[in-house]
Amino acid sequence: MHYVKAKGIFTSDYGINLYRGCTHGCIYCDSRSDIYNFNHEFEDIEVKENAVELLKRELVRRKPFMVVTGAMTDPYVPIEKRLQHVRKCLQLIYRYGYGFSCLTKSDLILRDLDLIKKINEKSKAVVQITITTADDDLCKIIEPNVCPTSRRVDVLKKLDEKGIPAVVWLSPILPYINDTEENINSILDFCIDANVRGVLSLNMGFSLRKGNREYFYGKLDENFPGLRERYVEEFGERNFIYSKNNKKLKGIIENRCRKHGMLYKQEEIIEYMREFPSRFIQSKLM
Repeated sequence: MHYVKAKGIFTSDYGINLYRGCTHGCIYCDSRSDIYNFNHEFEDIEVKENAVELLKRELVRRKPFMVVTGAMTDPYVPIEKRLQHVRKCLQLIYRYGYGFSCLTKSDLILRDLDLIKKINEKSKAVVQITITTADDDLCKIIEPNVCPTSRRVDVLKKLDEKGIPAVVWLSPILPYINDTEENINSILDFCIDANVRGVLSLNMGFSLRKGNREYFYGKLDENFPGLRERYVEEFGERNFIYSKNNKKLKGIIENRCRKHGMLYKQEEIIEYMREFPSRFIQSKLM
């Protein structure tokens, strides 16, 4: 871990990244790709020491909107337990009447359900949870340093109990690893049972760019002997690869989501998560 002074806090779409780098160890992580220009080891997490201060400065002078985090780095990496930067930001978001949405794989978010519930009651909150496999044993191979799927399902149920809407990222899908009908249906069962608002599946595949590719292939050699050769033969050096079961798996997701009233179209889910209720904007301005 190391500290830096940040010049700004928001991305162009009002996202924030309090940390840069990650210790979850997911074998497929696109954030390792060379295009992101990391100048430090990926596991040596960069902490924006003035992030909370910068966020407060921005929130006091803007109209409210959805503050989003988790696009580049899971906000609930283990050091968050000690630093509490996310929690401090949530306190500001609640105080100034903004909304909140985050993407995580970690059960550490349970620590902050009190604040997230308050934000949702005051304006709006949406929690996004990544689930890639229904099998805890496989989860520990492809996402080794974060809580297993069964624990994430517990998080979804607790969110439902608190009335906090959730979206499940059923992504990424790794060909010949988790691209089976059984896996997809099992994850959807979890989603239905926890009353999630939507299931975001993108395409049945993932990005495999330079930087990430080398790390991923090394992990294939460790855990799935012979599969690297199959990937190289089938996908070459493509930056984005898809399961041969793409159409069938997408159909399963669409049909079951439609049947159970869950959002599944990417554009609809993104709009839902980004949209801030206009009545709260007006109330703040009055």
